[in-house]
Amino acid sequence: MFVLAELKDTVRIAPELFNLKLPEAIKDEVNRKLANKVLLNVGLCITLKDIVKLGDSIILPGDGASHTEVNFRYIVFRPMVGDVITGKIRSCSREGVHVTLGFFDDILIPPSALQHPSRFEEAEQAWVWEYPLEDGKKHDLYMDIGESIKFRVSGELFEESSPIGPPDQEAPSTSTTTTDASKTPYRIMAAINESGLGLLSWWVTQNQEEDGEEEQEEVEGEDEEMEEEDE
Repeated sequence: MFVLAELKDTVRIAPELFNLKLPEAIKDEVNRKLANKVLLNVGLCITLKDIVKLGDSIILPGDGASHTEVNFRYIVFRPMVGDVITGKIRSCSREGVHVTLGFFDDILIPPSALQHPSRFEEAEQAWVWEYPLEDGKKHDLYMDIGESIKFRVSGELFEESSPIGPPDQEAPSTSTTTTDASKTPYRIMAAINESGLGLLSWWVTQNQEEDGEEEQEEVEGEDEEMEEEDE
């Protein structure tokens, strides 16, 4: 789920930070620049792991800051396809179930990757698994906001977002501009359409029922043994 990315950058240290040791100043600046940011095809940056190599520091004409080429390793959130992760349901929509990990919210379980059959309840704004019973009936299992949910990573999507300049007063706004502004730089696609995945409460209840049946069978077996001994 977390990986080490080897990165290279030229770090600018302002004059007011010259009282710090160079590695300490570079660490603070790298974290300020990258922490909680998404790098294209790399992932969500969490924190600096270590500095691998420091180059020479130079001062450019007209700029009193120092500029140092740095090779470093950064801890990045980028789960592998197939990883099983537990999060919480953030919201539901016709697009699917939206899941959060607390520090990362852009996880989507599309309708095709939910347990089958499932339906979306407009009034409740929740997806419902129509769990089949032995008598042919169905029991509705709601996917409510805040519930813990276990899912499998099925894919990832990176989108490059460009800085947006000031609006042009003469040119009318277009839908393309709006779309670009609302791009999500990194999304995870997930699935729960297999046994053991989905709301944790579903499988806890099922395990409790199975344990209860096993205990009942053990008790019945002990009763039968006692009856045979009495005879």
